[in-house]
Amino acid sequence: VAVLLAFLGCYGVMPSLAIFIGKAFSLEPALAAGLVLVACINGAQASNLCTFIGQGDLALSVLMTTMTTIGAIVMTPLMGKLLLGQVVPVNAAAISISTIQVVLAPILIGMSFNLKFPELVKKILPFSPIVGVVVTCLLVGTSVAGCATSILNAGFKLQASAALLHALGGAAGYFLTKPFYSEKIARTFAIEWAMKSSAFGFLLASLHFPEFAVRVPSAVSIVWMTLIGSSMAVLSRFFPTAEE
Repeated sequence: VAVLLAFLGCYGVMPSLAIFIGKAFSLEPALAAGLVLVACINGAQASNLCTFIGQGDLALSVLMTTMTTIGAIVMTPLMGKLLLGQVVPVNAAAISISTIQVVLAPILIGMSFNLKFPELVKKILPFSPIVGVVVTCLLVGTSVAGCATSILNAGFKLQASAALLHALGGAAGYFLTKPFYSEKIARTFAIEWAMKSSAFGFLLASLHFPEFAVRVPSAVSIVWMTLIGSSMAVLSRFFPTAEE
């Protein structure tokens, strides 16, 4: 049930929040579409690390992220077509193909390597977190640098919209599940809902949306998602769970 709720939050609550925020701040159509696109993508892999730091349920976090990542193959192009088709041109088939290439292919390659070369994988595994951090930094830097002028031109409204999307997503994840789950699991929901794979959104926007402005919210979101997710994790350390 918890995994299904995470799926609902990822592809139901977050897109709804993005639509509401876009209208509340009167974002121009391309920027509003970009914000909704961010909300329609899968959860960020970094959420697992933040869940661990924030003393959430790591195993559940990994399962949630895996399910939303696999689900992105269908849900991201579907939600994009349904929610954005009237605002900007959307090629759902092309988005689906890109999603399979970016999401499914690495999973299959990783599983195949682990099956065929388990000893080699064990040797590489300790270096994976460092590589992940470096790659993430490069993604953030290149995404923001490539949209620097557009980000400045968009001004405060876009910054506030992106920050609110992730902050309200985290708050919704926590407060909507806290009455039914333990503190540990509620924290997991909060981080999973708040953190989106914004770099993937940037890639999709760059490949499949002709208007440059559609990719700008993803570039801004990468920064805010990281700041808000990591802040939630660190702040949670000051409030021990009942299980401890």
